Amino acid sequence: MENETAYSLAEDARRFFGECGLFRGLGSDERKLLLTRVGVRSFDAGETIFTKGSQGNSMMAVLRGAVRIGVNSADGRGIVLAILHPGEVFGEIALLDGKDRTADAVAMTACSIAVLARRDILDFLERYPVGWSYVVSVLCDRLRKTDEHLAEVALLQIPVRLAKALLRVMADDPQAKLGHKVHRMRLLQRELGELIGVTRESVNKCLHSWQRDGILLIEKGQITIIDREALEEVAEGA
Repeated sequence: MENETAYSLAEDARRFFGECGLFRGLGSDERKLLLTRVGVRSFDAGETIFTKGSQGNSMMAVLRGAVRIGVNSADGRGIVLAILHPGEVFGEIALLDGKDRTADAVAMTACSIAVLARRDILDFLERYPVGWSYVVSVLCDRLRKTDEHLAEVALLQIPVRLAKALLRVMADDPQAKLGHKVHRMRLLQRELGELIGVTRESVNKCLHSWQRDGILLIEKGQITIIDREALEEVAEGA
């Protein structure tokens, strides 16, 4: 059973690096050589993948599960910067400058993570400089999302921010869609609060109001979006 699991994870890693834009254009032999250097690690839900300030010596990619990227203050308060799903990479900032991690990465669910050492990535980019365009696109996308997030926290009312956050999670999570209009996600209200910069109590108030209006259903730690169009209206400030 363990051998089957290891084989499956290795196949996931091969599939990801075969489809990843960073390695597009490589021949099969070149891709196989790079894949021999890829490690795959498994994490339980709630387990820390790396912490802010730790040495940044690798880039990672989500193969299975979901990963929360965030920072915490000295008094324990936190903010979620991103929730990542299969196919997304992280750790790219430390990859480039070799400095410490700028945030914490925690497994939200049981996760499988592909790990590629900084020295191997930089060696690859030296030989195939076209790959830098992918790294730049990842950084630009991350910066754009961070700018949007900061603007929302500063300018929008809580219900609008929460609706936008739920819609983003739905769009990014391939496992969330159950049907044409029904989506389900497993997010703690505390995590949602950290995602939009408010307290758990504020999130709870919004969610239960929307449940009464028939927009969503809350049960057993899961949020099921029943009326996406109504949620989109809230996100638009309607």
